[in-house]
Amino acid sequence: MSYARALVLAATFLTAPAVAEEAADTDPACEQATTQGIVECLSDQAERWDTRLNAAYKTAMDGMSEERRKGLRDVQRQWIAWRDANCGWYAEGEGTISRIEAAECDRSLTRARALELEELGSK
Repeated sequence: MSYARALVLAATFLTAPAVAEEAADTDPACEQATTQGIVECLSDQAERWDTRLNAAYKTAMDGMSEERRKGLRDVQRQWIAWRDANCGWYAEGEGTISRIEAAECDRSLTRARALELEELGSK
């Protein structure tokens, strides 16, 4: 495991308590032989997690007061900016591995946030 991937995984576990309870979702289809295949697979997974994230966000927002909704909306916007900047940093790395690290960053952080929001919406 690369140092960068280890950092992404550590950040994932620190940013969402629900992740520790969930098994990592590893898709054998992402064990491709090419960088492009791996990136496409990870991006597809990130899109699926983003769909879940958006549904969980809506559910969580529906059960809150106006003041709490505003707070969650602000936090979510900041989280998106942080995720994009963080994963963008990986994308700017050297070599083709940086594309894989950036895609994994996006997938894992989106997954963690989706699980966190699902937990929030279930309270």
